[in-house]
Amino acid sequence: MTRTPKEIFKHHAETLVAGDLEGVVSDYAEDAVFISPTGVKRGKAGVREAFAQLLSELPDAKWALPSQIYDGDALFLEWTAKSKENQVEDGVDTFLFKDGFIRLQTVRYTLKKV
Repeated sequence: MTRTPKEIFKHHAETLVAGDLEGVVSDYAEDAVFISPTGVKRGKAGVREAFAQLLSELPDAKWALPSQIYDGDALFLEWTAKSKENQVEDGVDTFLFKDGFIRLQTVRYTLKKV
């Protein structure tokens, strides 16, 4: 049975909080598209690269998700994170889900020193 968007995102959030890079990547389709202000990354390799950077910028961070709005196969997400060195107060993502995986994600955040 295919996972729902809420089930996929629940696993995504759990693995991200745990710092489990491969767990995060496992939620993405083989041909996933990851779009950020730095450009477009494709496939699991691109997703791995993007999240390796995020986890290095925010090691052992405390994460908060003040807004999660689902509509069918789409999710709008606002988030914050704070580590010992850096913080994000304005994280915004959009996810599109298909066939039990994340097919597309956009992300925008401002990294600030604590």
